Amino acid sequence: MAKVIMTADDSASVRQMVTFTLKQGGYDVVEAVDGKDALQKLANTKVDMLITDLNMPNLDGIGLIKGARALPTCKFIPIVMLTTESQDSKKQEGKAAGATGWIVKPFKPEQLMAVVKKVLG
Repeated sequence: MAKVIMTADDSASVRQMVTFTLKQGGYDVVEAVDGKDALQKLANTKVDMLITDLNMPNLDGIGLIKGARALPTCKFIPIVMLTTESQDSKKQEGKAAGATGWIVKPFKPEQLMAVVKKVLG
């Protein structure tokens, strides 16, 4: 059975690229348009990994990570931030909230797949 990865990003083009890349790699993908949408979907969907943007309307990536980590099903899943932010302070904030890794946009599909394979094994 394919592993399920959720991608949360308010940019439709980024979601499409992430989804396309992951599906090429043999994963199933659940898309969310922002943190709030992602949390609602996480409440009813078991995912193996979460890839989230940092800056989103309604609920940002940090809020989403904190919310996801509060769910029993998401306590230990890998969560990777995919964002244009590259400052260390933001990375520290992400780590403190429970992020496993960090990819800076624009990203290369190979880079995304390498991270996914590394954290999902």
